Amino acid sequence: MKPFASSILVLLFWVCSSMPVRADRMEQAPKDIEKLDVIEHLDTKLPLDLQFQDSNGNQVTLADYFKKDRPVILSLNYSNCPMLCSLQLTALVRGLKGLEWSADQQYDFVSVSIDPKETHQRANLTKQKYFKEYDRAGTSGGWHFLCGQQAAITKLAEAMGVQYQYVEERKEYAHPAVLLVCTPDGRISRYLYGVYFPEQTLKLALVEASEGKIGSTIDRFLLFCFHYDADSGRYAPTARNIMKIGGFATVFILTVVLIPYWRGRKGRVKMEAAPGQTHEATGGT
Repeated sequence: MKPFASSILVLLFWVCSSMPVRADRMEQAPKDIEKLDVIEHLDTKLPLDLQFQDSNGNQVTLADYFKKDRPVILSLNYSNCPMLCSLQLTALVRGLKGLEWSADQQYDFVSVSIDPKETHQRANLTKQKYFKEYDRAGTSGGWHFLCGQQAAITKLAEAMGVQYQYVEERKEYAHPAVLLVCTPDGRISRYLYGVYFPEQTLKLALVEASEGKIGSTIDRFLLFCFHYDADSGRYAPTARNIMKIGGFATVFILTVVLIPYWRGRKGRVKMEAAPGQTHEATGGT
C-alpha cells in the first residue's frame, strides 16, 4: 500500500508542476509607447452599450459579443498598424490554434480599431487575414473586427485602462500590446501582455474568465494550483494551494487507504492468534 500512497503524492506534484516552462520572449518597446501605460481595472464592467460597426457594415453594440456561455478576448488594434498589431494578433492566433477549444464555440475574439478613420471594408480584410491563419472551419462567427467613432473608442479604451496616442509625425498610433480576457457578462478578468501567448496561459485565462463554464475538471484543478504572474506573463504555481492539496491528499490516504488497511491487518492478526489461544485453554482443562 505504501507504493500506492506514494504514487498519489507523486501524481499530484506532477500535475501541479507540469506546466511547460519556456523563456519569455522580450520585445524592446518603441520609444513612442514608453510613456504609455495600462491601468488595470480588474473586475470592472465594460460599457457594453457602446456602438460600433462590424466588418460587414452593420451597426452593433459591444453587448452583442458577450454571451452567457463563453468568455471574450478583447483587444485594441488598427488595420494600418505597421508592426505591433500584426505581431500581437499573429501570436494570439498561434496560441489559440494549440487549444482544443474553438472560437464561436468556447470563446469569442473582439478587436476594436483605435483609428476612427478605419472603414468596415478594411476591418473585414483584417478579419479574413487572421481567420485564414487560424484555419479552423466553422469558426468565422467567433472573430469580430469592429470600427467606430472616436467618442466610443475613447470611452472603451478608458474603461479598459489602455492608453494610446496618435503620433502626428509618423501618421500612426502608439499603443501597448495587451489583450483583455473578459467574463461572459462583460467584466475584465485578466490582462495578457506582449507578443507571446503560450497555449497554457490562454487556456487558464479562459477557464478563469468563464468561471468554470468551460474546461474540464483537470483544467479547473490546474487553475486552483496556479495564479497569474504579471511579471512573467504566465500562470505560476501557487505554493499555498499546492500545500492545501498535499494536506488533503495526506488525509485522504490516511482515512481511505491506510486506516482500513491497518484495521484489516489487525483483524487478521487476531484471527491467526485465535486457534492457539483456544488450544491453550483446552489443554489447561
